[in-house]
Amino acid sequence: MAETLKEAASKGAHGADPALAERVNALISEIAERGEQAVREMSRTFDDWAPDEFRLSAEQIDEIVAGVDAGTLDDIRFAQAQIRNFAQVQLDSLHGVEVETLPGVTLGHKHIPVSSVGAYVPGGRYPMVASAHMSVLTAKVAGVPRVAACTPPISGRIPAETVAAMHLAGADEIYLLGGVQAVASLALGTEFVDRVDVLVGPGNAFVAEAKRQLYGRVGIDLLAGPTETLLLADDTVDGEMCATDLLGQAEHGPTSPAVLLTTSRRLGQDTLAEVHRQLESLPTADVASVAWEDYGRIIVCDDNAEMLALANELAFEHVQVMTGDDDFFLDGLTNYGALFLGPMTNVSYGDKVIGTNHTLPTQGAARYTGGLWVGKFLKTVTYQRVTDPASSALIGEYCSRLCAIENFAGHKAQADIRVRRFGGAPALSGAG
Repeated sequence: MAETLKEAASKGAHGADPALAERVNALISEIAERGEQAVREMSRTFDDWAPDEFRLSAEQIDEIVAGVDAGTLDDIRFAQAQIRNFAQVQLDSLHGVEVETLPGVTLGHKHIPVSSVGAYVPGGRYPMVASAHMSVLTAKVAGVPRVAACTPPISGRIPAETVAAMHLAGADEIYLLGGVQAVASLALGTEFVDRVDVLVGPGNAFVAEAKRQLYGRVGIDLLAGPTETLLLADDTVDGEMCATDLLGQAEHGPTSPAVLLTTSRRLGQDTLAEVHRQLESLPTADVASVAWEDYGRIIVCDDNAEMLALANELAFEHVQVMTGDDDFFLDGLTNYGALFLGPMTNVSYGDKVIGTNHTLPTQGAARYTGGLWVGKFLKTVTYQRVTDPASSALIGEYCSRLCAIENFAGHKAQADIRVRRFGGAPALSGAG
């Protein structure tokens, strides 16, 4: 029977906020009705940003990139090489298919990149440079012809490293624009930007709600809530490492759950003590301490099987496994966004550089979806061809009878004409 050493102080669910939804809806409606004028008013109000043009010119981009530290550019290139390599491997695993199911009946599918993608890269306290790699670069590997990328100014300044990352990732258009006004402009189109087909990238609660409301008019990657991290650990590791990994994700925001499941009560106690010690000096303790107090948990389980069952029930975004039998969890875990195996890896690697994508499902969505990957930018579409008259007539006979069951007279007629034309005789008795 599991024992809880530290429970979350908050039991509140991360549900929809009606006031936030209403506010976002009003902003989207304004942009839909008034276009660029509304966008400019919002940009001035929310970001104190009113440039002549939101889109950066090629000359501006070159100047911005040239001003970024050379070592930083090398680091960005290294990270992008890892993400590009893995995305390419994923793409190479996807193949079109074609099969003859009956004589002269050919069925197949092919993967077609979407025509345009809007990539949102957050700014604010944490300018998420890595999101440029995860969204822009992955879309370009998939073969998307046009990627328009947006990022907000930070305190009235251009986030040079983010712009550089967007450019190096292959963005075709770069806009200095944030929040609802950015994602709505991409989704709806305005005087300064053509609409896109798919909208991707993380953001704050306003951006997430805007994506939710815009879904249907455009495709989206997923609806992402606060970052979640789950550690599964035993006495093969120590409290210092566990505490470091928990707080490393709790700093994302005050509502970010950080949970430890362990079979070692001693490790649970040591981790709890270490969390309090590290919070005394962690530069982001103002955020991480709130997340830990309100959403942090430590649970001692009887054995690995109980840890596994609880982890699958929680279905967290990030799951880090540090045990004497990591493969047990690799084989048994079914509900997670990304899995990190062993003490020599961690969630931060996945967030920034190792090569997998960091845009992942939260709030239980890992029960039914994975995260952003090259396949999200592809449409898998089917085709069919019939070249044998006898097969066309045979399928037509079955189709005719099935259409009659459903009272689809027009559908039935489509089948019947082919039975008559290619079968050399009327449809069989019983076809209706």
